Amino acid sequence: MDTVEVSTVVYIPPAEAHDFLVDFPGYARYSEYLDRVDQHGDGGPDTEYDLHFSWWKLTYTARSRVVDVEPPTRLDWTVIKDLDARGRWLVEDVTESEAPPERDHASRVRLQIQFFPDSADEDAVDLPRFVSLDWVVEKVKPLVQSEAEQVVRRIVTDLEGESRDVDLEIHATPSSV
Repeated sequence: MDTVEVSTVVYIPPAEAHDFLVDFPGYARYSEYLDRVDQHGDGGPDTEYDLHFSWWKLTYTARSRVVDVEPPTRLDWTVIKDLDARGRWLVEDVTESEAPPERDHASRVRLQIQFFPDSADEDAVDLPRFVSLDWVVEKVKPLVQSEAEQVVRRIVTDLEGESRDVDLEIHATPSSV
């Protein structure tokens, strides 16, 4: 199992951060490789999302399902086709310890992703001739880490309404990165 975990502090209340994070279709604005997201449900538990990715010569649609929502602190999801993967957004109020004097609120936002690269279904992606799924997996693993970092940075800009240097804490990375 590989794990990606990235967190940072945003200067808004936890409820605002959580409301923003449950908007899965909006994620396409933050990712270089996510073209669009189609929602099937109301956004609560059992809502499914088709995430349409493209990278290099490949396109792929992942299907995820929200498995638990605990406003304003948690949103859990799992991938339900072609790959054993799951993740969560966690939001923690850290106003007293991490809000600068000019800010009224601070929340730590944490993205956790766990995935089993060897669980990828070889028939799920139409690979070019002479390209193996193992090669693709090894190329994609570092992209997962860098993409998670970029997504969190871009989300902070939208949440706070302005760009700033964002301190990211990388808690875990995929093996072989």
